[in-house]
Amino acid sequence: MCHVCPEVSINSYTLLPVDSLLFFCKLTIMNEKIIRVAVAGAGGRMGGRIIALASESSEFKVIGAFEASGHPVIGRDAGIVAGCGEIKVVITSDCTRSLEGADVLIDFTSPSATIEHIQIALQHNVPMVIGTTGLEKDGEKIIEQASKKIPLIAAPNMSVGVNLLFRIAPLIAETLGEDYDIEIIEAHHNKKKDAPSGTAMKLLDLVSSAAGIEKENSVFGRKGLDAKRKPREIGVHAVRAGDIVGEHTVIFATTGERIEVTHRASSRDTFALGALRAAKFLIGKPAGKYSMADVLFKKDN
Repeated sequence: MCHVCPEVSINSYTLLPVDSLLFFCKLTIMNEKIIRVAVAGAGGRMGGRIIALASESSEFKVIGAFEASGHPVIGRDAGIVAGCGEIKVVITSDCTRSLEGADVLIDFTSPSATIEHIQIALQHNVPMVIGTTGLEKDGEKIIEQASKKIPLIAAPNMSVGVNLLFRIAPLIAETLGEDYDIEIIEAHHNKKKDAPSGTAMKLLDLVSSAAGIEKENSVFGRKGLDAKRKPREIGVHAVRAGDIVGEHTVIFATTGERIEVTHRASSRDTFALGALRAAKFLIGKPAGKYSMADVLFKKDN
């Protein structure tokens, strides 16, 4: 029997009444509401891939795109800039205008720009997905305060693989104990501004806590004639070269053996798809600060 029209048997191939068909279509549309996305940093690498992938998806519609004042892409079609063809959304420098009618704002920009965008998102009650790295403590506090009024996700990395690494690395650190030295190495393209990467700093937080090592004992690079490793320290190293999308390795080494856990991203699409997945997750959620673990993994019982 049909759940829309219980009196009509689908198995008998009886035609549904027109009014029932219309009701069914309306019900389907309601259940598959297109998510209207605004994108900050529309002229950047990540912004472009988010726009392109959202435009190619049946679940999303880009309705706003903006950049910093004076950026050369302002006034151009966001889809053409992103390389996916015209989408009839003009890139502007007006964040407020871009948020009109948006269900969610995705922001991969700079710390100062993100803080400004948070204030505008709060005014319009628009949820946010924040992929900006390099935020200082003051910025983190602003995000915490904003999460009391809107749902948001702020994550240094939105790929499934890296978030699995966030789970695995602390477990290894806790299991191996004090006899293993820990080093973190990250590599990115030569245009990346902040170092170490937000992902490397997140790994540092996780493994230092799991291993019972004070984060203050961390060493960022080594240089000099007396750079011998001190007990209970974690080394963090940044490489900037070519067009490397993103690589992160955590090394656990002791006498006679070494364990290395590495994640390599070959395309920014993995981050963009993660951001869109996060955007979808936030729809209908109450105010709060959510994590990519909430998005990607089932809650432990």
